[in-house]
Amino acid sequence: MSKRMLRIMVVDDDEISRDLIEHTLTSAGYSVATFANGAEALDALRDGQFRLVISDWDMPVMSGVELCRAVRGSDIDGYVYMILLTGNAGPAEIVEGMTAGADDFIAKPFNPNELVVRVRAGERILSLETRDMAIFALAKLAESRDPETGHHLERVQLYSRILAQHMGRLPKFRDQIDPEYVRLIYQTSPLHDIGKVAIPDCVLRKPGRFSDAEFAIMKTHAQAGAETLDAALERFPEARFLQVAREIAATHHERWDGTGYPRGLKEDAIPLCGRIVALADVYDALTSRRCYKEPYAHSIARSIIVGDAGKHFDPDVVEAFIQVEEEFVSVYNRFREPDEGEMMPPSKAAPIGAKV
Repeated sequence: MSKRMLRIMVVDDDEISRDLIEHTLTSAGYSVATFANGAEALDALRDGQFRLVISDWDMPVMSGVELCRAVRGSDIDGYVYMILLTGNAGPAEIVEGMTAGADDFIAKPFNPNELVVRVRAGERILSLETRDMAIFALAKLAESRDPETGHHLERVQLYSRILAQHMGRLPKFRDQIDPEYVRLIYQTSPLHDIGKVAIPDCVLRKPGRFSDAEFAIMKTHAQAGAETLDAALERFPEARFLQVAREIAATHHERWDGTGYPRGLKEDAIPLCGRIVALADVYDALTSRRCYKEPYAHSIARSIIVGDAGKHFDPDVVEAFIQVEEEFVSVYNRFREPDEGEMMPPSKAAPIGAKV
């Protein structure tokens, strides 16, 4: 990531400190924007123009630590590298800051050379996000063999993140779903069908419903995807994103009642990431056009999913879906195919289906 591409945000309520940091970084060739408090900074970060933030710890309205927590808990696309400026970088403060999501610390008053060096270290970390682009490109390559998928990956990716974010706020899942888990699901869910590269064109590209024999072949894509990612894990066993991608590829067609494939896993034996992506994937299939069906309206897709709670889907994931359905409709409308009309938002006045 070159300096010309990286825009740095500086957040400090002290005008002199802001000016000093801005001068140091602009002299080093960076583009800098300054903000007087964390709340203003958070609003600007949602535009996705800033990838590195240098924030004072103690500020009115929203402190640097609170800004870190807000960034890590938000749906901002891409990783934001957070550096905190603090006058007291003791062990307790470092633990608090890193727990909130800070990546680095600089003691005040800062040394200009140290500031530039630490920013360059942040650039190196951010450059690793090219991995995310490579993951998505690989998934798109696999998807390109299927003529009907359109923006399927983008929608499933966003549906999965919406579900994971909501569930992470619930006491039952607070210990399982943190901002890093949400990021990993968002990052790796596009690989859920990577195993389709192993499916012959005569099956994958068939213009119509599968015969029983053809469907049996198609079902092998889940195990094929798991085996593909197992090979990568042998080389990089510590890579958490590969572990999550493997779980999703292997289990997104398992069913809560144990009647899914490839292993017939049941209930909590299915990894949570697989249970989340399963619902996202089915919702997208229901609301998308296929050669054998028109896209279903949201109300119909919702009714099918609610009716399958405790059978196909984890009831907790279905309950989360009900709570965030308006966000699903928004994603659909943003990424709908050119020949598909805008979906109407759900009516809260007329709930359907059984209580979940």
